[in-house]
Amino acid sequence: MIQTNPYTQPDWANSCLITIDLQNDTLDGQTLEVPGTSAVLPNVREVLDQFRINKKPIIHLIRLYKNDGSNVDLCRKLQVEQGSSFFIPGSAGAELADPLFAGEHALDTDLLLDGDVQQLTTHEWIMYKPRWGAFYQTRLEEFLRSMGINTLIFSGCNFPNCPRTSIYEASERDFKVVLVQDAISGLYEKGVTELKNIGVSLINTKDVADVLKDK
Repeated sequence: MIQTNPYTQPDWANSCLITIDLQNDTLDGQTLEVPGTSAVLPNVREVLDQFRINKKPIIHLIRLYKNDGSNVDLCRKLQVEQGSSFFIPGSAGAELADPLFAGEHALDTDLLLDGDVQQLTTHEWIMYKPRWGAFYQTRLEEFLRSMGINTLIFSGCNFPNCPRTSIYEASERDFKVVLVQDAISGLYEKGVTELKNIGVSLINTKDVADVLKDK
C-alpha cells in the first residue's frame, strides 16, 4: 500500500523496527505455540538483517511471566498459578527466537522486569512489556522520542493480540506506522482493512531493502 497522505506517509530515515513476542515459547511445538509464527521467522530475519545492515534502530518487545503469576494478564493468570509454564524468566522458552539470534543474546530478565532497556548492539535493544500493548507501562515512547523516531515498522507474533494493540497505541501517539504483512503471524483480511482505515502502510519483506536504500 503506497501512502499519499503526507501525515501518514512513512519516514524511513527516522524509522525503527519493532518486533513483538518473537520468543521460543511461541514457536511450533512449544508451550504457547502460535500458529504461523515459525513460518514467518525467515521473513522477520530478512527484515532484521536489512535494518542491521543499514544501522537502523531495532527494538524487541517481549513478555515475561513470573512463576507466581503476579505480573500475568488476567486471562492467563489462573493457567500460570495452576502450573502452566511459558515466558518464565531464565527459561529457554522466554529467550528471543533461536532463528533470529541463535542464542547469541541471553535476556537480562532482572533488568527487563525492572523496566529498564537491555542493549544488544549499538542499534538494537530489548524491552519487557507487561500487557498486550507495547506502550503500556513501558519506556518505549520516551525511548523512541529520544532518538527522533517518528515511524514504526512492525513485525512479530500473533497480530490479533499484541501487534494489533501496539499499532493502535502507536497511532494514538501520532507515530507513522508500517506493517510488514508477511513478517507477522495471525494477520487476517478484516485486520488489513482496519489498518488501512487508520493510515497504516502495508509492505512485504522484499520491499524493505529498497525503501531503506539511501535513507
